[in-house]
Amino acid sequence: MFMLVDCSNCRTPLQLPPGARSIRCAICQAVTHIADTRSAPNSSYAGPTPPPTYAPPPPSPYNHAPPGPPPNAHGRKKALICGISYRYSRHELKGCINDAKCMRHLLINKFQFPEDSILMLTEEETDPYRIPTKQNMRMALYWLVQGCQSGDSLLFHYSGHGSRQRNYNGDEVDGYDETLCPLDFETQGMIVDDEINATIVRPLPHGVKLHAIIDACHSGTVLDLPFLCRMNRSGQYKWEDHRPRSGMWKGTSGGEVISFSGCDDDQTSADTSALSKITSTGAMTYCFIQAIERGQGTTYGSILNSMRAAIRNTGNDLGGGAVTSLLTMLLTGGSIGGGLRQEPQLTACQPFDVYTRPFSF
Repeated sequence: MFMLVDCSNCRTPLQLPPGARSIRCAICQAVTHIADTRSAPNSSYAGPTPPPTYAPPPPSPYNHAPPGPPPNAHGRKKALICGISYRYSRHELKGCINDAKCMRHLLINKFQFPEDSILMLTEEETDPYRIPTKQNMRMALYWLVQGCQSGDSLLFHYSGHGSRQRNYNGDEVDGYDETLCPLDFETQGMIVDDEINATIVRPLPHGVKLHAIIDACHSGTVLDLPFLCRMNRSGQYKWEDHRPRSGMWKGTSGGEVISFSGCDDDQTSADTSALSKITSTGAMTYCFIQAIERGQGTTYGSILNSMRAAIRNTGNDLGGGAVTSLLTMLLTGGSIGGGLRQEPQLTACQPFDVYTRPFSF
């Protein structure tokens, strides 16, 4: 059984191997020392060494790799799905838990993800470790990449509020850090793109592929990936270089990361019933799944074009739903009308031909 400790510098949860007295944080590189509770100075006790006084942590989905047989030659599939409705608050969203359930169904039935390799965080979960608080989201992001090896396919889907805040270290082209808003963001704060990048992007080794599907406002570069695919309405595109001027590396350790996001960094995303006509969903999640199911998901470019066209063709109907921008919610006290300027984005660690590269999880 591993012991969970917080990094003494950045407070990231770390798994302490049995018997270890210190551990180095993979994110900030700080070394956290663990006090030896088995002995005390000036003790005259000469009997056997008593066991450690700490109690083992309760069972948690983050303490182990997914159950089942070890990865086969083609690798293992593993997913983290997070849908937050912020129910009973002024920030409430109607479609985010629906998004999470739909994405889980897609992964299991279309892409053969094992059910027990998918970790769901929503307010409907009864396990306290699966409520989408900031601490649980941080732990889940760490769990997603823990123990990954060549051939593995990982996925992170988020549907909820997104925001942004002023960046002061100069590593953002637009001067803002993008953020995700956990259920308890008002008391515990948001999760910043720098932390997301350090947790699930930079550690990825060669041969591991991670896809992110981020249905939130201001989410264009929320993984801080080095390149953004700037595409116009006719489908022509070019890759923009978003590498920090400081030279800090925001890519992987040899793995591959590709992210679809609901909109550009300065745009808002819709939580609406205008697309399904039945129930509320996130516009981006709905259009992504629709592209796959309609056979328009052969390449990354075809998916991006399909999502953009579906949202554009819905037009001002999207203005009738709530928006997943915390900034807009705070400024307006609710949803906004008049249509939304929402254009899904594609970012990656390395540029590639989006129309010839086959899509697959």
